[in-house]
Amino acid sequence: MTTVCWFRRDLRLTDHPALLSALEAARAGGLPGERLRAGARTDEVVALYVLDPTLWRTAGSPRLAYLAASLRALDARTGGRLVVRLGDPAVVVPEVVRTVAATSVHVSAATEPFGRRRDAAVDAALRAAGSSARLVATGSPYAVAPGRLTTRGGTPFQVFTPYRTAWLEHGWHSPAPAPGDVPWADLSSEPIRDVAPTVALPPAGEEAALDRWAAFVSDGLADYATERDRPDHDGTSALSAALRWGEVHPRTLLADLAAAERTGHGGPGATTFRSQLAWRDFHADTLWHHPDARTRSLRDVVLDDAWASGPGADAAFDAWARGRTGYPFVDAGMRQLASTGWMHNRVRMVTASFLVKDLHLPWQRGAAHFLDRLVDADIAQNQLNWQWVAGTGRDAAPFFRIFHPVTQGRRFDPDGAYVRRWVPELRDVPGGAVHEPWLLGLQAPANYPERMVDHAVERTVALADAAAARAARATEAT
Repeated sequence: MTTVCWFRRDLRLTDHPALLSALEAARAGGLPGERLRAGARTDEVVALYVLDPTLWRTAGSPRLAYLAASLRALDARTGGRLVVRLGDPAVVVPEVVRTVAATSVHVSAATEPFGRRRDAAVDAALRAAGSSARLVATGSPYAVAPGRLTTRGGTPFQVFTPYRTAWLEHGWHSPAPAPGDVPWADLSSEPIRDVAPTVALPPAGEEAALDRWAAFVSDGLADYATERDRPDHDGTSALSAALRWGEVHPRTLLADLAAAERTGHGGPGATTFRSQLAWRDFHADTLWHHPDARTRSLRDVVLDDAWASGPGADAAFDAWARGRTGYPFVDAGMRQLASTGWMHNRVRMVTASFLVKDLHLPWQRGAAHFLDRLVDADIAQNQLNWQWVAGTGRDAAPFFRIFHPVTQGRRFDPDGAYVRRWVPELRDVPGGAVHEPWLLGLQAPANYPERMVDHAVERTVALADAAAARAARATEAT
């Protein structure tokens, strides 16, 4: 029998339950769940990737360029047998099923709103075409699938810490075994589209991701708990894009963290990294229960008329996006994003806070910009992290937590190395003074912009806006 393994957010061959399910079904005569029979006839598995025009139209060029590179890496891993088709999955998948007389289509379960709608449409199209093949979902992109965990009262978790406790108690499967030699079907494929990268991309693909992870476990994990907040140091795993595209599964990382702890090499870094993976699952769980969190605030923190609008707001947004705010730590982050398609997480929080609470622009504008520019752009992580900073999400930072762009810079980039790397106008300013160039007087670089706002003033405005919203809610309640 022939089956289809439809790759989506799982561009790898190892630790891939859906691929094993497709292989097992092909060998067992198309009956998922049957044990492999000794000497059973081996049939074929179609390795399919569908380039959805909706994705192609809406995804930013850094993300598309990385995707193209990752698909080439996957094609090489399949011996050149990856079948790429462009079109609506509800049309393409039934066509492929009909062409090869496939008995089933195997996928990692989609959990984001768009993916869930897409899969429902594909399954309906298979039924409408009279095909006996069905979409078989095995596994998900997460250690614990969204919607799996609930409170003792059966409701979704609203707060991260009890979610993490339940997440740890629930646990996760061990990494799935390697598939061995897969009998890939030889089917015509469209060429993988060339996308000229507009940023300097890291190596893509499963092997590159595993190599990066192995190097990090060896050299960076022990100090991760403290180094992860230092954008001037190389203290993170740099695996966010690999996780977003499923070049590596979090279950693989969790197994290696446990192994490092058993040998005494994990330390606080392993605990902290595991907690970051729990945050990733928590955000996906939140979006599962609240699909409209993609664009709607889960909590209102200020009145609608408090948000800036009009030409002045557009100009402020443009200055923020170009890294021309006059606050070096913010500008360094925005220029790093423009140059590499990535930004250090600590700086993501600071730049987001500046947009929402210093410039008084809604988080949705910033989230859309990040989705367009980030190589690791992921709906659940991007939107819910923005809502965390804005104070509008589940278990979000309170709105009155406002990141001070100078204090953050001096604390996490104390010598100013990160700023000088990304803001060339300030490369001659020594040490931590680079974070407050307006104090340099006549020695201030002439080509670096003045501060567009006074943080102390805008902080007061933001807190007053939040107080006005609380007062209005209290009045409505009486």
